[in-house]
Amino acid sequence: MINPSINYNLTSLSSSSSGDVAGYFISRRLFFLKDIQILELLLALVVFIAIHSLRQKKHCGLPVWPVLGMLPSLVSGIQCNMYEWISDVLCDQNGTFRFKGPWFSTLNCVVTADPRNLEHVLKTRFPNYPKGQYFRDTVGDLLGGGIFNADDEKWQRQRKTASIEFHSTKFRQSTTESLLELVHSRLLPVLENAVNNSVSIDIQDILLRLTFDNVCMIAFGADPGCLRPGLPDIPFARAFEDATEATVLRFVTPACIWKAMRFLDLGSEKKLKRSIKDVDEFAEDVIRTRKKELSMQSEGDKKKQRLDLFNGVYGVKR
Repeated sequence: MINPSINYNLTSLSSSSSGDVAGYFISRRLFFLKDIQILELLLALVVFIAIHSLRQKKHCGLPVWPVLGMLPSLVSGIQCNMYEWISDVLCDQNGTFRFKGPWFSTLNCVVTADPRNLEHVLKTRFPNYPKGQYFRDTVGDLLGGGIFNADDEKWQRQRKTASIEFHSTKFRQSTTESLLELVHSRLLPVLENAVNNSVSIDIQDILLRLTFDNVCMIAFGADPGCLRPGLPDIPFARAFEDATEATVLRFVTPACIWKAMRFLDLGSEKKLKRSIKDVDEFAEDVIRTRKKELSMQSEGDKKKQRLDLFNGVYGVKR
């Protein structure tokens, strides 16, 4: 005979187990539904942000993403042909658009290719557009206190000195002769050699070398020889290009980060420091040599020699 109390206990245990199992499955289902709802909300938020950012491209020129601003488009543009990319953006925006950088950086600027805007900023109302302390701090390691990094009276004084030379008939004639000589004696032979030997060349690199040789000869009266036969690797030219790239990188990096990197001598800041050292050594060597040459020249030699910017400025200071 079965004890009624035992039967009751078994029935209670069975009911309790069934209830626990049902409760477990219900709770799992509720949690599962809750997870799906959170996922749907996140997905909807992502879609909304993407649509909203892409719609701003019509008005701003580039998609404006939360936190990152236009930085993703900039990074993507750098990976391909940057000059064609920025040209397309400017054409779509009638020559001018405002670039909005990440909220954690100071990369907010107006980009323009409109000649009227350029004349307004660089000529008509130039005093109204100072470079400012941020710009001077960012490029100061490379440009120092030169005319490209100066404001107010300091800029006026340097501009007046340079203007005397740039408007000189002799200086203009000298720069024209220098460029023609480079084109006929170096640029054309390089192009002819490439054609005769069916060799592919990087025309951008060739023109950069031409520009570099021309600027150095006009400014210092020194010939770095970037466009010589064989297109040799010139340490000074490479160092200057590396220094320029590292300096531009500062504009897309929060100031606190690149300043910390400079203090710790890390990454691009270490490269910038090394490159600037090479540039300074080249400049000091050229200045030392040119001063020695000028001091040893007679008055007759000075009249016959080709005029360069260093020669003119050094003569004014003396």
